[in-house]
Amino acid sequence: MQLRFAAICEDARPTPDGRLDVHGVYHDLSAPAFPARQERLVLVLVIEWERADHGRYLFKADLEDESGQPSLTVEGETEVHRPTPGRPPSRSQLIMPLDDVVFPRAGQYRFRIKVKGDTLDGPSLFLMELPPDSGTSPAAA
Repeated sequence: MQLRFAAICEDARPTPDGRLDVHGVYHDLSAPAFPARQERLVLVLVIEWERADHGRYLFKADLEDESGQPSLTVEGETEVHRPTPGRPPSRSQLIMPLDDVVFPRAGQYRFRIKVKGDTLDGPSLFLMELPPDSGTSPAAA
């Protein structure tokens, strides 16, 4: 099992032909003060499974700060079908909208995905405080 794709973005949608349309990928956000609140963001994960994997699998994604302290947890499950011989391995496309995400302090945040007893490093965000005189509108409020 491996994480084939991971992003934090504004929006993502599956297409009828199996592709993902991902828009507005975030790597950094700024806020005038902390704790900061982001109205909405979307976590996108594509997990590729081993050929022998099939059935329902529970997963958990923790948004952790630099010290490993979680500030948000998302849990769910995905159905994995055994692939047909000669076809690619099964993949789960997970699109998880998150509303009112709070970042307690400035610094690096990373999603850690737990599934089947393994922990996978997911996408990360760097949160920074705007200087008081910047005059720039914040990406996170």
